Amino acid sequence: DGITEMYENTRAQGFGPEVQRRVMIGTYVLSAGFYDAYYNRARRVRTLIKKDFEDVFATGVEAILTPATPSAAFGLGEMTDADPVQMYLNDVFTVTVNLAGLPGISVPAGVNQQGLPLGLQLIGRPWEEGDLLNCAYALEQAAGFVAKPDKWW
Repeated sequence: DGITEMYENTRAQGFGPEVQRRVMIGTYVLSAGFYDAYYNRARRVRTLIKKDFEDVFATGVEAILTPATPSAAFGLGEMTDADPVQMYLNDVFTVTVNLAGLPGISVPAGVNQQGLPLGLQLIGRPWEEGDLLNCAYALEQAAGFVAKPDKWW
């Protein structure tokens, strides 16, 4: 009883507004009236996306390299009132990886002119997280990115 109550009382405390918004949208989409309209369609699309990745990995590709995001990271507190669509568009390179159930990792690769971080995403084969981590380590070493923030919160 105590741990259940603790989870119920604190579950969302660590979530920022954007994460809370996404949880609420997900809950709404899975409600009875929208289950067939959205969830079942999404499952069919997921199958197609997964097949595309499987086809690529079947050719012997060990990992796929993409940008982590279309632009540099947002500055701290910069996107508090952002348009939700803009926030979702920033996930364009990571959503398909999540839908396909594949391991992915973002590797810091530099900074833009404003000093905000840029990342590269590596996508690995199913159940090959160790290989993916080795690729990420090699990429991180090759990028030579060693910048550290002036202040850590």
